[in-house]
Amino acid sequence: MNESGRVEAFSDGVFAIAVTLLILDIKVPKADGPGGLWHALGAQWPSYAAYVVSFLVIGIMWVNHHQVFSYVVRGAETKARPTVSG
Repeated sequence: MNESGRVEAFSDGVFAIAVTLLILDIKVPKADGPGGLWHALGAQWPSYAAYVVSFLVIGIMWVNHHQVFSYVVRGAETKARPTVSG
């Protein structure tokens, strides 16, 4: 595991918990009669739309976070070489 592996693993866990907490706001609809489930699901579309948008935003943040850590590790290696060799 590289130097940033533990921090990345911890932050992955935080992102996973955040995504899991998003779904808790969506309630199971009550279906009354034939076709009632589709009507009840359609009535909850704002919750589903908010979930999708929030999931995408957290996903983008997660990808960017990993990209930043790749720069941090590369930058740390570049700064350490002259110090060790010189």
